Amino acid sequence: MKNKIIILGITLTILIFGISAFSFGQFIPNAPFKAQTLKAPDFTLKDLKGKTFQLTKNSGKPVLLFFGATWCPACRTEIPAMKNMYKTYTPKGLEIVYINIGESSKRVGRFAQTNSLPYRVLLDDKEDVADQYNIVGVPTFILIDKEGLIINNSHRSADLPLTKLFPEKK
Repeated sequence: MKNKIIILGITLTILIFGISAFSFGQFIPNAPFKAQTLKAPDFTLKDLKGKTFQLTKNSGKPVLLFFGATWCPACRTEIPAMKNMYKTYTPKGLEIVYINIGESSKRVGRFAQTNSLPYRVLLDDKEDVADQYNIVGVPTFILIDKEGLIINNSHRSADLPLTKLFPEKK
């Protein structure tokens, strides 16, 4: 009887992990470069200046979405690395956008100014885009290639395969 319970427990565990891997396989953090082929959902958001950003209008170039919040210590920790990425990869064609989830434009504006964010800051005040992208924690980085496919989903900027996307010229 005891062996049957153990086997049942193992079977259920394998089944749960199998379903999770199948359901969320497109969003496995640190998956090998180009292993994911999920088309990035299109969205339209306003930035701090009231201008509209639509993802599909940036097709033909890679886009890095940085989902975060002002209250998030890990998001603030990522800012120096993101500024460095902006300086290094924006001239090579990467579009970097910070998407604040669920906070007021006034609060986000102060945060952007205090931290001298060089990249575009978008407001997802209704959290619709975060829901579209299944964001369950911040920071979350989603790297989209120039064809509009999600090629990486990570909680650390250090895990982004930017050197593979932009190889050094020899």
